[in-house]
Amino acid sequence: MRGMRRSGCLPASERVGGAGLASTRAQVGRDGQGGDVVCAVRDLTKTYPAVRGRRNAPGTPEVRATDGVRIDIRRGEIFGLLGPNGAGKTTLVRQLTGLMRPDRGSVEILGHDIVRHPERAARILAYLGQESTALDELTVSLAAETTGRLRGLDARTARAERDAVLEELGLTALAARPLKKLSGGQRRLACFATALVGERPFLVLDEPTTGMDPVARRAVWGAVDRRRAEHATTVLLVTHNVIEAETVLDRVAVLDRGRVIACDTPAGLKEQVAGEVRLELVWRERAPLDVPEVAALRDRAVESGRRWSLRLSPEEARAAVAAVTGGAAFAALDDFTLATPSLEDVYLALGGSAGSVRGLVKA
Repeated sequence: MRGMRRSGCLPASERVGGAGLASTRAQVGRDGQGGDVVCAVRDLTKTYPAVRGRRNAPGTPEVRATDGVRIDIRRGEIFGLLGPNGAGKTTLVRQLTGLMRPDRGSVEILGHDIVRHPERAARILAYLGQESTALDELTVSLAAETTGRLRGLDARTARAERDAVLEELGLTALAARPLKKLSGGQRRLACFATALVGERPFLVLDEPTTGMDPVARRAVWGAVDRRRAEHATTVLLVTHNVIEAETVLDRVAVLDRGRVIACDTPAGLKEQVAGEVRLELVWRERAPLDVPEVAALRDRAVESGRRWSLRLSPEEARAAVAAVTGGAAFAALDDFTLATPSLEDVYLALGGSAGSVRGLVKA
């Protein structure tokens, strides 16, 4: 576990010896585990300086947004950055896409040094950020076509790709509507469409399905899967949605306060807490702490309003369920669930300090 914290998301061959960018460039292509590496990140660090308060506005302390991040992303995989708000995910992505210069460290994507040549990022990747206000005044059709032209397509090809992408995502009926007139989920889907026009081998998607209904989400991941199958497109997904991460990711790096605290497949990470189960208790109004069995569980629970979440051994979980359903506590109980561990449980088990306060999104 401690070794995983230090090494971030590197294969064993790269962790030994501390190879830098020069050796990385020589070996980009193979990562020691049989996969082509399209993105190699080494010791990426960014610190926001402290800001002195003025008048009635409080100051802010120095923040280490990314702290020695080291990861490899392989060709054709969906690689995830998972963590709560404030973990450093968006700052890391802005450095990977050339929009922010790190204090130190290197980023190499498809052989290009993005720190030294940030302008090259736009030629090799498509980035869908959390905000796309620059497109608000455009229609869905014009936003997609304009993006294609900016990526070097001629007018005929840009229009053809625009039409194909809008059809693929079910947006044709909305093509003439300005993005600012769409619902939140429709607008997000339209912005995703622009990311697909003018094929790029590397997609960087920051919370791409926020606000979408299940149909739109299926359309997004269907489009991604087709590009992976046909063009070996690589995807970096930023999310704090546990369900989405467990469903779509091939590998995931878990971030906490700017550091990679674990990296593996979702199944591999969950094996670290395989001996536990998650017990969720939902009280009608409040927990009946006058019942000794309930009071004894409180120290083990993460509380969120009426909901208690506990990680217990199977034997402890059985005893807890018997206690709250078979005694005086039952009248105060609204619902309970037993489930296998999730990536949130892994995050908490690894000491994710922010997770105990803000947690990760479960749906």
